[in-house]
Amino acid sequence: MIELRKDPISSRSVIINDTRDFQFELDDTVDEIPMCPFCVGNEKLIPSPIVCYDKNGNKIDKYNKNWRVKVIPNNKPILTIEGNISRKAEGLYDRMTGVGAHEILIESQEHQEQNLKPEDFILNILAVQDRINDLKNDLRLEYILVFKNHGKNAGSTITHPHFQLVALPIIPRSVKEEMTISKKYYDFKERCLFCDIIDQEIAFGTRVVMETNSFISLVPFASRYPFETRILPKEHLEDFRNLRDKHKIEELAEMITSVFRRLRKALGKNVPYNLVLHSYPLKQDRIPHYHWYIEVIPKITKFSGFEFGSGLYVNPVIPEEAAKFLKEAE
Repeated sequence: MIELRKDPISSRSVIINDTRDFQFELDDTVDEIPMCPFCVGNEKLIPSPIVCYDKNGNKIDKYNKNWRVKVIPNNKPILTIEGNISRKAEGLYDRMTGVGAHEILIESQEHQEQNLKPEDFILNILAVQDRINDLKNDLRLEYILVFKNHGKNAGSTITHPHFQLVALPIIPRSVKEEMTISKKYYDFKERCLFCDIIDQEIAFGTRVVMETNSFISLVPFASRYPFETRILPKEHLEDFRNLRDKHKIEELAEMITSVFRRLRKALGKNVPYNLVLHSYPLKQDRIPHYHWYIEVIPKITKFSGFEFGSGLYVNPVIPEEAAKFLKEAE
């Protein structure tokens, strides 16, 4: 099969071409550091914690060694919390001070991700929501990007499982584009684009990986990468922080765990991947056209001059076949 597909959320075109050679290395382990800075007992290697949570998701003394989730500042931040926002012009060029925040959420005391359980991800979800709510109070900030890098090819340098939160003084272009596209769809059809995608994918079934009462995981129609997966709430929710129901949080944690388990079974235990949370900006009012979701992207293919020169992605795995493979990999 060779065809061009267009993603309705990003309006990005993708070439699906399963005639291309598809090879990837399963062993993508990060070189182990003699003393893991995120493990208990090595606290001297990392900055002082911002906050710690116990097994029930409650905040505890930040030096309590019985923590289950810990948040620390990144010692080499992308953006810095100090300073004021200042904009300057240099002819037709614009400058802006690099103000923001960069935090690391250590997911568990467990050093190996394969040993994490759904209850660990429940705590991670609650901690992420709490940190977004806290950072939202800083009026300099516009958007919180939550992501996870796992494996060397995905940009990870530390094996111990962790998320990262980067608070930005701007709304990223990709988020603006998604919001613009989804608003145009809503203005035309008076329905949420994401909700319509969910309904259609459930009706077709060919790209659904897993479905629960409240969530669905699927391989996108125009996947950029082999085995790319999205996790969406069936209920219309634009803001990840509005997910408060205990049972739904448990469902989401189980689905995230299941997606990781399926990827490891299908592609190898050391498969590298990126996870990204797409949620709406901090200062936006409630909007009927946006819908939060989680994107999981295995990093098993590499870009070439074609991708950089054209802006098009080439996916050598047909999305429907990828979904079938993951569905059967449980």
